[in-house]
Amino acid sequence: MSRPARRYVRTTLIGTFALGALLWIAVRQFGVAWEELLELLLVTGLVVLLVIVSAGSAALLWIGLRKLLRRGTGREDQ
Repeated sequence: MSRPARRYVRTTLIGTFALGALLWIAVRQFGVAWEELLELLLVTGLVVLLVIVSAGSAALLWIGLRKLLRRGTGREDQ
């Protein structure tokens, strides 16, 4: 495994462990219910999915409009 790949894996693992520790502290020290954490996780996942779908739709619309406008002007070289 190359050095950048090892660094990427290490950073990913450290981030995952830090998130796990944060959730553990929230449950243990502040008394946050697991059900509430799971609900927040679900809502966050849905928001991320909505942002991805919106960005994809905007990109497709942009590309489609650009192709449509180029076809109307007869400029196919760009």
